[in-house]
Amino acid sequence: MPDPLLALAAAQAVTAGALTLHTLVNARLLHRPVPAETAAEPIAVLLPLRNEADRVEPCLRALLAQRGVAEIVILDDGSTDGTAGVVRAIAGDDPRVRLLTGAPPPPGWLGKPHACHRLAAATDAPIIVFIDADVVLEHPHAITGVAALLRRLRVDLLSPYPRLEAVSPGERLVQPLLQWTWLTFLPLRAMEHSRRPSLAAAGGQLLVADAAGYRRSGGHEAVRAAILEDIALARAVKRAGGRIALADGTPVARCRMYTGWRDLADGYGKSLWASLGPLPTAVPVLLFLLFCYTLPPLTALAAAATGHLTAAGCALLATLAGVAGRVRSAHATGGRAWPDALAHPVSVALLAWLTLRSHALRRRGRLSWRGRAVS
Repeated sequence: MPDPLLALAAAQAVTAGALTLHTLVNARLLHRPVPAETAAEPIAVLLPLRNEADRVEPCLRALLAQRGVAEIVILDDGSTDGTAGVVRAIAGDDPRVRLLTGAPPPPGWLGKPHACHRLAAATDAPIIVFIDADVVLEHPHAITGVAALLRRLRVDLLSPYPRLEAVSPGERLVQPLLQWTWLTFLPLRAMEHSRRPSLAAAGGQLLVADAAGYRRSGGHEAVRAAILEDIALARAVKRAGGRIALADGTPVARCRMYTGWRDLADGYGKSLWASLGPLPTAVPVLLFLLFCYTLPPLTALAAAATGHLTAAGCALLATLAGVAGRVRSAHATGGRAWPDALAHPVSVALLAWLTLRSHALRRRGRLSWRGRAVS
């Protein structure tokens, strides 16, 4: 008679092992910018800000140190904490810097897409780089490096993921899942060559765009109501016949998205409901993730306790495969591998909880970010 526990453990091992193998392949395929390249054409850096007075300084000082950047256009999007004053004090009389004053988004627009739309309309540079206030460039040729990679790959939109800094325990549990997710589940080369808009990914912290391709796609106006405007923009580029690519941006940039658990939970709360679609779609995906990565150590314990040593071994292999995938993802993207990867089963469980919490907040109409309702 077949052993159900052994069958369960074997299925976990095979699935987790195959996914980790895919992580290893993707890690070898990652593009990386070379920061020492110079600009062959004008580049505009676009920085939307809303209530960022307490953390914009490192970002802005790194931008001012960039070489080969034609202009830095900043939009203060209705900040109430003195963000504009901080920008003026740091930028001084740098002729490259222009500070725009934002306006409330019109009906049907969310705040960030509207801010990015206004910024893009304010420049005629052939290459535009969107950057968030929590990104710090780590080389004076970082921007020219990612722009050169955009041209070398001949794509319309490039997403060079910065190195994600995770300090608090909650950040260390959840933040590495961003890179791990797309390295594990997204076929990178197929995404770059496929015309399917559904096969797309991007990270809004740092986006490099060919301005002509951006405008052909409709730009941020085409994604004005998207909570995940970065992924929606990548899909819009594909729908317009353009190409996109992901890259490892850790040689040129770092980013600490959230500072502590509360900030992280609020940040993911506003957007995770959109990442996997409606609940009937999201729940099976979450159950699959839990089956592959959270359940195996529990299966191993249950099997060992009942004398099913072969099943325990298979479940342990599944657990180790998940940990190995996290380790390889960390090494490929500049993250911390040890001991954080050992908590991968807990990380995936937290991701599932945060996703369900985000859906609940949306149903209650309680989504907001930086003092502005997200609807």
